[in-house]
Amino acid sequence: MPNRKKTELAYMYFIPKPHKKRTPLRPILNTIHAATKPISQFLDRLIRPLFDRFVRQTTIVDGADLLDRFQHYTEKGYLKSSTLFITFDINNLYTMLPQEESLNILAEFLRLHNCEKVNGLSIDTIIELARVVLQANAFVYNKKFYRQIIGGAMGSAFTLTLANIFMWKWERQTILPKLASHEVYGRYIDDVFFTSNESEDKVKQILDAANNFHPNIKLEYKIGKSLPFLDVLVQNNNGILVSSLYHKPSAQPTVVSFLSDHPRHVFRNVIQTALTRAVRYSSTFEIFNNERRVIRLMFLYNGYPSNYINQQFEKFFADYLSSISPPILPMITN
Repeated sequence: MPNRKKTELAYMYFIPKPHKKRTPLRPILNTIHAATKPISQFLDRLIRPLFDRFVRQTTIVDGADLLDRFQHYTEKGYLKSSTLFITFDINNLYTMLPQEESLNILAEFLRLHNCEKVNGLSIDTIIELARVVLQANAFVYNKKFYRQIIGGAMGSAFTLTLANIFMWKWERQTILPKLASHEVYGRYIDDVFFTSNESEDKVKQILDAANNFHPNIKLEYKIGKSLPFLDVLVQNNNGILVSSLYHKPSAQPTVVSFLSDHPRHVFRNVIQTALTRAVRYSSTFEIFNNERRVIRLMFLYNGYPSNYINQQFEKFFADYLSSISPPILPMITN
């Protein structure tokens, strides 16, 4: 039960999206002390593990996961010189979810996966709790009171899980039936990547049909042989996969400053993480070496002493070369 003494009405604020054209604003609801927060967190803990378990095959968790799928794809000879890469993202997914339809899809998801009861709760009880989270979402903005009647609150834990489950149904009705079973397909919330060996016109027909399938779900897509997805850039170089770390144009070369009051191990970990990701994403030594220079300049820019950077780089490569485990990315070639 919410604590009446600590409960506060949610309020809305906005975060700019500098990587989008014309820098649109993302509406966020601060629900830290909202009455529905405990229910939202409870449902998220209850349902998200089920989604992660049952929909793992079509979920991409990060760039390394995408490259792992590409490795199997290329090993089986599916990557041709004509293979197209496609990405698209859903516009304002969280705030455009149809509430009752989303609840119906949640019930369908649970029944389809034989989850008639989850931790002792029936599907009907779960749906009623989810309805409270969606439909009792009141907030204040500009000295006026509002109740959200479409979508879920960005800032509420369960909204992400519900959006994922809604998209699970949408992609099964629109994209997946049109793709060959061996093609790479994966979704990270509202961002989708897939491959196709069909013509570009055929791919556009599939995407345009998907764009018109649901009035609330509109997508923006890109088709090509060199596309970024999440933080990795993949290229089809005449049937050979080339991958590298992707830096958004709006990204700033900022990490934890060396002058900040953090424990020393934090600075070491930041460098190790940057190098590890570069190794994982770089398909050739040349690409990695270029990224290594970018990483070094980034740390110099953030006040890291040159000698300290050199020491951490040397330690990373020594540990990597002496490791008896398989290479971080078997696809890396010299």
